[in-house]
Amino acid sequence: MEIQAELDSRDLEASKLPAAPTTSFSPKIEANELKAGFGGTEVLKGITIRIPQNKITAIMGPSGCGKTTFIRCLNRLHELTPGATVEGEALLDGENIYGPGMDPVAIRRRIGMVFQKPNPFPTMSIYSNVAAGLSLNGVRDRKVLDHAVEQSLRGAYLWDEVKEKLKNSGASLSGGQQQRLCIARALAVEPEVLLMDEPCSALDPTATAKIEELITNLKRDYTIILVTHNMQQASRVADFTGFFYLGRLIEFGGTADLFENPREELTERYITGKFG
Repeated sequence: MEIQAELDSRDLEASKLPAAPTTSFSPKIEANELKAGFGGTEVLKGITIRIPQNKITAIMGPSGCGKTTFIRCLNRLHELTPGATVEGEALLDGENIYGPGMDPVAIRRRIGMVFQKPNPFPTMSIYSNVAAGLSLNGVRDRKVLDHAVEQSLRGAYLWDEVKEKLKNSGASLSGGQQQRLCIARALAVEPEVLLMDEPCSALDPTATAKIEELITNLKRDYTIILVTHNMQQASRVADFTGFFYLGRLIEFGGTADLFENPREELTERYITGKFG
């Protein structure tokens, strides 16, 4: 209780925390004083962050700190929740995705999402699961769909495991395979950014290792933002890491630096297990 009380008091001083160090990269995604909430309750309290292209950025922090709300704001899923509010800017290649005339559907094609629990469409085949986004966008050419399905499944390290059973239900796969199927479904529409909301939390260690290997290789072609409770996972796969607490970004920087030499006391307490 003493630790929690002290942490709560630190939140009152959050606006005085130093900004993350200036970095030389041009960001793929940028948030400027991004605020979000539900029905009058503020969840994000002014997030400013610059996320580099073709890198893995981990977002970590205790439950309820706003991690999932943050990434849902980045592809305009947050606004689909009744009573949701958003203020500030979220930029993709320098353009505010909440600006006038911006099409949320087009944004979601460019910024894909992989959710915490595998969610293949249970009544659809493996093939149809992967092709779903393309079909919804009006693609009917079978050769185009066949190529996209194969390439996406290869990209998700799943092709060799399912190429002989593409007509089987997506729900017939193991949990780890289902999550890679969902990644393949996201890849099929050729996004630029992949948001991953704790994609390994429901998986066993073997499946988790495969997903982590996949994520590491995907950054060659995609910018990846990974929400995780698992600090070991962040240290293994992320190039950059941001620590969220009570709706604020407390610290952001290179992953090794953040874990080995945290600048903020709250960060040090979190990564050493003093609260979580």
